Amino acid sequence: MKQYDYLVVGAGLWGSVFAHEATKRGKKCLVIDRRDHIGGNVYCENVEGINVHKYGAHIFHTNDKDIWDYVNSFVEFNRYTNSPVANYNGELYNLPFNMNTFYQLWRVRTPEEAKEKIRQQVEEAGIKDPQNLEEQAISLVGTDIYEKLIKAYTEKQWGRKATELPAFIIKRLPVRFTFDNNYFNDRYQGIPIGGYNKLTEALLKDVDVRLGIDFFKERETLAALAETVVYTGPIDEYFDFRFGQLEYRSLRFDNQLLDQENYQGNAVVNYTDGETPFTRIIEHKHFEFGTQPKTVITHEYPQEWVKGAEPYYPVNDDKNTAVFNQYKALASDEPNVIFGGRLAEYRYYDMHQVVASALKKVKVHFDS
Repeated sequence: MKQYDYLVVGAGLWGSVFAHEATKRGKKCLVIDRRDHIGGNVYCENVEGINVHKYGAHIFHTNDKDIWDYVNSFVEFNRYTNSPVANYNGELYNLPFNMNTFYQLWRVRTPEEAKEKIRQQVEEAGIKDPQNLEEQAISLVGTDIYEKLIKAYTEKQWGRKATELPAFIIKRLPVRFTFDNNYFNDRYQGIPIGGYNKLTEALLKDVDVRLGIDFFKERETLAALAETVVYTGPIDEYFDFRFGQLEYRSLRFDNQLLDQENYQGNAVVNYTDGETPFTRIIEHKHFEFGTQPKTVITHEYPQEWVKGAEPYYPVNDDKNTAVFNQYKALASDEPNVIFGGRLAEYRYYDMHQVVASALKKVKVHFDS
């Protein structure tokens, strides 16, 4: 007789939702994680009363009322609206591209003037069949926006020249001809009051959790505890990298506690020039409208992923997709293992998509 119905490998958001839903259905779950905390990449570290997003800024946004109601059933969300600012060599621009941006760039005051400016630049560029990211971006928004707000930022993100990146990375660019700095178009948006730990703690309230446990160091012993393994880690690691390692982009975070109340006046400021080595500065207290006497800022540096580093963004090019499909075929032959989440599915998920994916897997698994 197995001790648990499910062993959930990974205490991130996907695994936490699955474990909560399984427990709610009367199943006994054990959640393990090699880290010393729950929450995965949404974990917040409390510094001087400020919830610091330890693994990068996380802003919950969705158009799905059911998903919004679901997360709000565990913790109340605030009204935070993501309105990043771009700093290009000391010049400040609003994002996403909107009438405020166009006024700051060209001093145009009407949508028609802005549209005409973009149309002229696109026409002058004369790009009919974009072959790379640079050509794709210029064909959509012209040269000024591309040079100041896209080119260097994107090259820092990916560690490659824009001319070496495929056009499909920027299939379209959000351009608004209104004075609206809300980055997302989604109907619902916010941050959990008290931080994301409140959400994952509520999800795992009635679940057995063991931290600091590496599944691969005790694989047979741990798997023997449960009827079914729910695996949310890297799919290539599960299969001992049989077909090679899948590639990712990673990030490095440099956190600083400052003895001042307000450093930059905004939660997110992107640095879009090529000389600045980091892509953005996060000031965490602004996610929750903090009034603490000190502040915490984070410089975010993209970097190449190497084994042992945190994998953040999958490189979903043709080569890696072909490798992933080989692993996916192996996963389909594992009858007592459920694979789910961004690492097991090798795809980038926003948080609402993580929740939706886990709930869909629960529905298929328990209701089919």
